[in-house]
Amino acid sequence: MSDKRIMCFGDSLTWGWIPVIEGVPTTRYPADVRWTGVLQAHLGDGFTIVEEGLSARTTMLNDPTDPRLDGSAYLPSALASHLPLDLVILMLGTNDTKAYFHRTPFEIAAGMSKLVGQVLGSAGGVGTAYPAPQVLIVAPPPLTPMPHAYFQSLFGGAHEKSAEFGKLYGDLADFMKVHFLNAGDHITTDGVDGIHFTPENNLVLGKAIAAKVSAIMQLETA
Repeated sequence: MSDKRIMCFGDSLTWGWIPVIEGVPTTRYPADVRWTGVLQAHLGDGFTIVEEGLSARTTMLNDPTDPRLDGSAYLPSALASHLPLDLVILMLGTNDTKAYFHRTPFEIAAGMSKLVGQVLGSAGGVGTAYPAPQVLIVAPPPLTPMPHAYFQSLFGGAHEKSAEFGKLYGDLADFMKVHFLNAGDHITTDGVDGIHFTPENNLVLGKAIAAKVSAIMQLETA
């Protein structure tokens, strides 16, 4: 029997950004420290994890500082490239809270809904007959205080917005009949920059997602 293939589509929290108090530059956590690596380790044999994290990625917004960051512009190609897939984990939204986007929490959730729709409509790929994968929405955890003045300005008003992700994304998942996990039920953004994860955050979140994925796969075979 072939491995279950799971794609993790997200931003710097998925890429493995190591938080530094001055904001940038940084480097990446090793593969076994990132939550995706923890997920692979805890699921074990029979699962293949495909990492698709890009720092500063949004759900569906064109960032004026970088043309590469619109998640909805890239996701269809990523899906076709990595099929067959059994599950796609979507964890995005934090970057949508940046001040220059002027997005409400509901508008950010609507951006996530576009990504969900792209996954659910991805059957067939390019010249193939694979079915669309299942979806697990993961609401990013709320932001914590940021020591750097630039981040404070860049994410002005973001703390209040990110605090609403758990409810709004949960409601969205229920509406679109997909799976849901609220990262804020398990971790906070404990990195020194107030945005990113510590190794412990990655470990706890990876274990929580592994438990959720195992439950999803058990439902699939029931």
